[in-house]
Amino acid sequence: MKKTAIICSFNTIKSKRIADIILKNLGEDKAELVNAEELTAEKFLSYEKAILSTPTWFYGELPNYWDEFMPAIEDEDLSGHTYMIYGLGDQKKYPWNFVDAIGVMAEFLEERGATLEGFVKNEGYNFKESKALRPDGMFYGLPLDDDNEAEKTDERVAGWLAK
Repeated sequence: MKKTAIICSFNTIKSKRIADIILKNLGEDKAELVNAEELTAEKFLSYEKAILSTPTWFYGELPNYWDEFMPAIEDEDLSGHTYMIYGLGDQKKYPWNFVDAIGVMAEFLEERGATLEGFVKNEGYNFKESKALRPDGMFYGLPLDDDNEAEKTDERVAGWLAK
């Protein structure tokens, strides 16, 4: 059985902490951590399943390492690949673009034929707008606000993985 990749930046403390929680929940026999800042197209495409960390930077942007990586796979057909996305954001400081990076990544992957899983109900969050919302009102992935609701993170991650 192939392992699921958990792809995050090892240099971002919060994203890496969440990745470690996910790995602990899934088990090292089923998943492995991959540093997004050292990711190659070949490595990315070698996984049929992956969980991607997408913290929202600035005003709704992907981190630089994703921006720099995505052109390497923009012409790839991702049919047969399944992705789950989690993102970190701040509902209070950035309520107009809360976890936008989830939506940016989801759109990029879907346009290339990827299957997305792990949608989350838009309940229990307090924000104004987000590109991470699907047309049906659910989030494309797991939104986390470790700045204002760190006490909810472990429970939200466990619930997300259980689905």
